[in-house]
Amino acid sequence: MNYLIEKDRELLIFLNNLGTEQWDGFWLNVTNKYFWIPLYILILIAIFRYYGWKRTLFILFITALLVTFTDQFVNLIKETTARLRPNHDDSINHLIRVVKNSGGYSFVSGHATNATAVSTFFILLIRPYFKSIYLILIWPILFVCSRVYLGVHYPIDVAGGVILGFLLGYIFYKFYQAVTPKLGLLQ
Repeated sequence: MNYLIEKDRELLIFLNNLGTEQWDGFWLNVTNKYFWIPLYILILIAIFRYYGWKRTLFILFITALLVTFTDQFVNLIKETTARLRPNHDDSINHLIRVVKNSGGYSFVSGHATNATAVSTFFILLIRPYFKSIYLILIWPILFVCSRVYLGVHYPIDVAGGVILGFLLGYIFYKFYQAVTPKLGLLQ
């Protein structure tokens, strides 16, 4: 385990130090949830188009449950593992570019988990109607990269978040599929 943690630290130092000041603004925007509002609107329009207003409201409800559950589950994992963020770890923070300071613990990345979970859920919902929906994977990929670039997460933190996000997005999609017919929301 110590070997893996050391390699994770080395990879963070390498990747994070590839950054330059001219790109800092871009990556700070990418990690800002409000930057993605146009994407959220496009997804909402697509869901409404394919599912109608009743199911869209139910999908929004399930999405809110997904985000809430994901946040709380990530917080439980963070408090249990108690891994310091690189920007707060005195043994490494002088070796990296800290572009943004974030509090709390590092493992797993909430940004990576939430973005991947929501993307997975929406991909599974919309893929029968719109094959290019897979392009929304750009969102969690950029989120993951931004967290390492900014110096607030290790690569293992974001990789764990991506894996957890895929799993939770899939579980909530299966839940949605199971509950929708029982509520009489099928088209």
